[in-house]
Amino acid sequence: MHVGIVGGGIVGLCSAYYLQKAGHQVTLFDQNPIADGCSFGNAGMIVPSHIIPLAQPGMMAKGMRWMLQSTSPFYVKPRLNKDLMRWGWLFYRHATPEHVERSIPVLRDLSLLSKTLFQDLAKPASDLSFEWHERGLLMLYKTALSEHEMAEEAEIANRAGIDAQILNGQQVQDMEPNVRVDVRGGIWYPGDAHVNPGELVRSLVSYLRKNKVEIRESCPVAGFTKRGTQITEVKTAQGPVNVDAVVVAGGAWSADMARQLGMNLSMQGGKGYSFMLKNMTNNVHVPAIMLEARATATPMGTDLRFAGTLEVAGTDMTVNMNRVRGIVQSINNYYPDVKVDMPAVEAVWRGLRPCSPDGLPYIGKADRFDNVVLATGHGMMGLSLGPATGKLVSEVVGNHVSSMDISAFDPNRF
Repeated sequence: MHVGIVGGGIVGLCSAYYLQKAGHQVTLFDQNPIADGCSFGNAGMIVPSHIIPLAQPGMMAKGMRWMLQSTSPFYVKPRLNKDLMRWGWLFYRHATPEHVERSIPVLRDLSLLSKTLFQDLAKPASDLSFEWHERGLLMLYKTALSEHEMAEEAEIANRAGIDAQILNGQQVQDMEPNVRVDVRGGIWYPGDAHVNPGELVRSLVSYLRKNKVEIRESCPVAGFTKRGTQITEVKTAQGPVNVDAVVVAGGAWSADMARQLGMNLSMQGGKGYSFMLKNMTNNVHVPAIMLEARATATPMGTDLRFAGTLEVAGTDMTVNMNRVRGIVQSINNYYPDVKVDMPAVEAVWRGLRPCSPDGLPYIGKADRFDNVVLATGHGMMGLSLGPATGKLVSEVVGNHVSSMDISAFDPNRF
């Protein structure tokens, strides 16, 4: 079977990997060079700890407060747009305790499947070569309110079978021998891990090309040829490509692709930024989320990557330096001795996370076509959930029994 994949982020690349492994011919299309994608510059965290969806009680009120601050970690760009209004309404409807309770087990199972696959991919005998570290994740906080919120989340995680340990400030410092950490405390999730996402993407691309997967970079998809309930061609500026099946893994642009297939896929691009401090003499050891700032710190070799913000702005790719300034200003609140200057705009990486309104990804067949599979909407967890999604996609395309129940991820659910 010849499968066309629209999108060259980590989900598209992992889908290509597992489809190739299953014996399919694969052509992957991306509108940009692969190195420009959202997966390349993200925080690199593999987070089975993240089992609570973004759509949760209190998030709307918190988001409204943050919107009033130019350096806040969350922002919705005001605009008259029916897709944004629909997305916001669906988000509001799903920000309930019942939705959170339903979502926790499926997000946990998807994340744990992905971590197991990552461990297989990171083995010395694997097809791929990339840094893989299982040092866990620290959720750092400075206030009593955050401490209370994180203690509740730790209890939820432990009940769900995800190990979460509450640490005081000194215990956090004991885990960081090379840098000073100024916090009230933190939650340590020992089951989390991290990678260098650039290395992972390069390794996947190298493997796929060596194994006859055609990767068409800078090749936007202009549409599809339809015959009844089948897609028979992917249309591009380089000419049409005959296919037996299509996987839509276009990240924040997936809604545009779905629209060409007659689907109204609710999706918003959540823009995030990152920048790197190079050649750190004393580097952070354990990846961390600086909770009040909603920013992250991830060691990558001798370098340290900071990332953060969630700016809901459609597919706008411009850099808002006020958001970057918010990340920079927050760092020394947690790591007082790490010298951070405001980066130049050209040194700031930005990418769009494809955010569904209920915080769950879209994985499964489109209802209008027999041979179209969607794999998108992972929000800030695309890298973390990439291998599991790719494996599930290969199983759906091949009509095999899925590794887990994916009904909660039905792309036709709204």
